[in-house]
Amino acid sequence: MSGRMRKVNEAVKQVLSEAIPTLKDPRIGFVTVTTVETTSDLDHAKVWISVFGGEGQRKKTLRALEGATGVLQARIGRELGLRRTPRLEFVYDRAVEHGVRMTRLIDELAPPDGDDDDEE
Repeated sequence: MSGRMRKVNEAVKQVLSEAIPTLKDPRIGFVTVTTVETTSDLDHAKVWISVFGGEGQRKKTLRALEGATGVLQARIGRELGLRRTPRLEFVYDRAVEHGVRMTRLIDELAPPDGDDDDEE
């Protein structure tokens, strides 16, 4: 990926991170934009998000964001002044959920604090 595309991806991520919390849709939960991957022709941007809450909240949030794509694309176009504004596709990022699960598993396997195993 070129340096220009990295900058575009980061700029789109920043705009969306600021814009999503301002949306007045009650279906939208606590959202974090984790990654943005924009095609080199700026036609399409895949927006990876994590959503705090269960599967129901995640589905409602994704539906609401899909409904708000026009508003969000307009804001990207206005703030970044791109020649072409990419169509947004929101995708749930399972990496955060996976990381939390792995942390829990590690915690379960770790010995309890206060063991005398480190005495010499």
